[in-house]
Amino acid sequence: MKNLIDYLVKYRYIKSESVKRAFEKVDRRLFVPESFKGRAYSDHPLPIGFNQTISAPSMIAIMLEALDLKRGDKVLEIGTGSGYNAALISEIVGDNVFSIERIPELAEFARDNLRKAGYKVKVLIGDGTLGYEAEAPYDKIIVTAAAPKIPDPLIKQLKIGGKICIPVGERFFCDLILGEKLSDGKLRKKNYGGCAFVPLIGKEGW
Repeated sequence: MKNLIDYLVKYRYIKSESVKRAFEKVDRRLFVPESFKGRAYSDHPLPIGFNQTISAPSMIAIMLEALDLKRGDKVLEIGTGSGYNAALISEIVGDNVFSIERIPELAEFARDNLRKAGYKVKVLIGDGTLGYEAEAPYDKIIVTAAAPKIPDPLIKQLKIGGKICIPVGERFFCDLILGEKLSDGKLRKKNYGGCAFVPLIGKEGW
């Protein structure tokens, strides 16, 4: 694990002390299926079943750094997967993390992984493109699947001054976009370049 973190720091995927500390505390091996545990510390996406993946650590680091997560932030994650990303976020911000997964079996896998790792993330089953109105507004929203556009419900559920990080574009090849919500409700966007994610499925997705 140390070699992976050293690599992420050396190539400036990890820039802040808070993100570095999260990667040191959260063991990726706890969040990959048994058959892939030997590859847990490689900088590659890995299959977690149901045509879904756990993202490459470098991509996760880019997203977490872009969001500028702070202790006490309320965060909504769309696409729980195995729970690894949610654990990293929780390590930085605390217990105010909500994560939506559309596949019930993966939601259960994530809950089990998070429980064993000691994190109290609220994992919900539903259409992540609609967000989670009950706990809105959020300081930060992170989407771990590629959307054709930034879903309107997610923009609405973001606080003024809040940030959303989301891959936008085609179903598998897209640009990583960081949006900051302005006082008029619109987003000021920054493009972090090309990336590849599984498609975001739902009413406001594909």
